[in-house]
Amino acid sequence: MNEPQWWLRMAQAARHASAVFLRDVGNGLLEVSHNMLALVGLLVVALAVFAAGRADLRATVEQQALDWLQQRQSARTEEITGYVAEPDDPDSAALAKALATDPSELNRQQAAVATWLSRRYRVAPEPVARLVQEAWRVGQRANLDPTLILAIVAIESSFNPFAQSPVGAQGLMQVMTRVHNDKYEVFGGSLTAFDPTTNLRVGVQVLKECISRAGSLEAGLKFYVGSANTADDGGYAAKVLAEQRHLSRVAAGQPVPVTVPTVAAPAVAATAPSAPTPTSPAEAPKADAKPLDHEQVASAR
Repeated sequence: MNEPQWWLRMAQAARHASAVFLRDVGNGLLEVSHNMLALVGLLVVALAVFAAGRADLRATVEQQALDWLQQRQSARTEEITGYVAEPDDPDSAALAKALATDPSELNRQQAAVATWLSRRYRVAPEPVARLVQEAWRVGQRANLDPTLILAIVAIESSFNPFAQSPVGAQGLMQVMTRVHNDKYEVFGGSLTAFDPTTNLRVGVQVLKECISRAGSLEAGLKFYVGSANTADDGGYAAKVLAEQRHLSRVAAGQPVPVTVPTVAAPAVAATAPSAPTPTSPAEAPKADAKPLDHEQVASAR
C-alpha cells in the first residue's frame, strides 16, 4: 500500500470515529436533558400539590409575586417619566391650585362670569375660574372693578396666557415686559410674564398707573394701549368698556348671549371714563416712560 492511500484511510477512520463520538455524546446529553426535565416536572407537580394543601403558603407566594410585579411596574414608570413631578410632590398641588379652580367653589357672581367667559372664548372653565377669582381679589385691593380687568384680558389676549404681540407685549394682559421688567422682579423675573396670575397682577398695576397719569378711565385705556399721543385709539377703549358692560350684566344675573358683539355705544363710552373701572395693563408704559414707547406700540398694532 502506497503512502497516499494510507493517509486517506487514516483520515476516513478519524472522521468515522469523531462522528460516532459526537453522536454518542449528543444522545447522552439528550437523555440527560429528558431526565432532568422529567425531574423538574415532578418537582413542580409536587410543589403544586403541596401548595394546594397550604392556603397560607399559597397566599404568601401570591403576595410576593404581586409585590415583585408592582416593583417592576414602578421602576418602569420612573424610567419613562422620571423627569415629571410625582403626585406626592407638594409643588404639584400648589401649581395645580395656582392654575385652576373648581367653578363650584366661586360665589354666584364669579361663577356666572367664569361660565360665560369660558363659553364665549372657548377655554376650559377651571383656569378661567381661577382668573376670575384673582381678578376679584386684585380688583378689590386696587379699587378697580374686576369686570374691567377681565374685559381687558378678553380684548388683549382672549384668555391666551402665551399671547405675544409683534412689539413684545406678552401674556394675558399684554404687558410690555421690557418696559415693566422691574415689576416682574418680585415674582421671579421677566419669564413670569407668562404665568397667568402674575401677568394679571402686573397688568393691573400698570393699568392703575395709566389711569392715575391720564386722569380718567378712558384716557388711561389709551395710555395702556399705547395711544396716549394720538387722537384715535382704534376703538380699543370702546371695546374694553363694551365687554365690561357685558360682564357686569352677567355678574348681576342678567342673560347675555355669549355671541353678543363687542361694540360700545359712543354715548356710554363718553361717560365711562369718570368711573374708576379696571382697564388692561397690557402694553401701558411706566409712569416715567417716554411717549415713544406708546407710539411704537400703537404703530405696531
